[in-house]
This record gives sequence, C-alpha cells and structure tokens, in this order.
Amino acid sequence: MNALSRREEETLLKTTKARALKECDTVVKEFAQCASGRTVSVAWACKDKLKVVQECMVQYTGPEPMEKVRKEYLRLRNQQRAEQEKQLQLSQAQTIPPSS
Repeated sequence: MNALSRREEETLLKTTKARALKECDTVVKEFAQCASGRTVSVAWACKDKLKVVQECMVQYTGPEPMEKVRKEYLRLRNQQRAEQEKQLQLSQAQTIPPSS
C-alpha cells in the first residue's frame, strides 16, 4: 500500500510544520517582535517580515518538500513492514515441528 491515511498525512504535516518553525526560528522571532503590541497596523507595518517568514516556511512545507517527506515516510514504512513480515516468517518457521 503506497497511500497515506488521513491520520498519517496530518501527522506528517504537523511534524513538518514544527520542523519548519524550528528552522525558521530567527525570522519568526523577528516577525513576532514587529507584531508585538500591534493590532491592525501589523498588516502593513510587518508585511515584509511576514513575507520572509512565509518564504522560509514554504521551503519546508511547500508541495515539493512535502512530496519528498511523503515518499521518505512511505519508503520507511514499507521497509519496516517488510522486516516485520520477514521476522514473522522466521518465527513461524521455527515453531513448525519438523515432519517425520
């Protein structure tokens, strides 16, 4: 099976967004400092800083990076399932008594 469940997709997106925020921490902090104490004026006063945050985030959460994350996740999941099946076959082979 090479499709992600909704739960897996949501988990990957959440994990990827968290990684993006960590990687973009300095620009996020700059935007937060700009936005601090502002309400409506944040829209124009911090417009450039917001754009920098968005550009940084899209490097990790855009369509192409997310597709890479999905492919890697599927590869690892398939590898893990293959190893589990191999272990199961080995354990079954060991429990079957030899024929007389």
